[in-house]
Amino acid sequence: MEPFTTFDASGYPLGGIQLFQGTAQAQVAGLLAPCQVMRVAAGQPVLEPREKGACLYIVLRGALSVAHADPHAGQADAATKILPGECAGELSVLDGEASSDHIHALQDSDVLVIPADTLWKLVDESNGVARNLLRLLSFRIRAANAQLRRRQKVGEFYRQLSMVDGLTGLHNRAWLNDNLPTIVDNAHMANNPMALIMIDIDRFKQFNDEHGHVTGDHALQIAAKAIRACLRPSDFAARFGGEELLVILPSSNQKTALLVAQRLRDSVRQAVVFSEMHRPLPHITASFGVAVLESGQNAEELVSAADAALYRAKDDGRDRVAL
Repeated sequence: MEPFTTFDASGYPLGGIQLFQGTAQAQVAGLLAPCQVMRVAAGQPVLEPREKGACLYIVLRGALSVAHADPHAGQADAATKILPGECAGELSVLDGEASSDHIHALQDSDVLVIPADTLWKLVDESNGVARNLLRLLSFRIRAANAQLRRRQKVGEFYRQLSMVDGLTGLHNRAWLNDNLPTIVDNAHMANNPMALIMIDIDRFKQFNDEHGHVTGDHALQIAAKAIRACLRPSDFAARFGGEELLVILPSSNQKTALLVAQRLRDSVRQAVVFSEMHRPLPHITASFGVAVLESGQNAEELVSAADAALYRAKDDGRDRVAL
């Protein structure tokens, strides 16, 4: 079978083609007479006639699969199925660029190829074609916008997932690096107090050596859960690294921060790591260093102040809260 044949309107009723519905059929048929019908075997690509530039493709028989190329990702999205009477390539004709879409025949297909200059003649001479083309373009734009929104939602889901510590379920260091400077800047601009609490599980290496790393991971999860349960919705908890955790307390002064730290200390002491209750509490303890944001202090300096307070709590004998 020849790959191209001349279009014959009598063989393909124009009324069944979306672009030509409600138009003067004889007028449209005359303008389409020079166009060609491309015959594409199942599984084969629709090869764009480069000498014609951008083209509109109308399925007369069979079905096509159109995967829209993403120039940023370098790959194609999920394919759109194009059935008889439907078309592909409107946007490429509109902007004058050859289509970057990947078009394949799902089955043996006849495809009407309309070069851009012929399509514009149809638009100029037929209000019906112009109206139908606008409707098709509107549909394509809405579909593209819906796809973009889905991508954004998926992208945000994975972005948020990448900001969560896999072991404790708290925010991770990447989240902390991204957000703590902004929280500090906002506190300065609003002239609001804020505080940090740096937390370290006491003698965690010794705990791991005695009970094993699996139990150590479990203990860290239990501690994180105990800490998170004591916080307000406006507070944040993050895994700073290893067995160190960090709590951010927006709109909290020194008195409030010390009360929260004491509550966290008690919660960790009461946390049950070993389900066989013959082991007396506390199963684990933690040391807490509290720092309150000072004028002109940046996020890094605030973290350093909380870290210094944490070392004072350890020097005082651990299982302590220190400023």
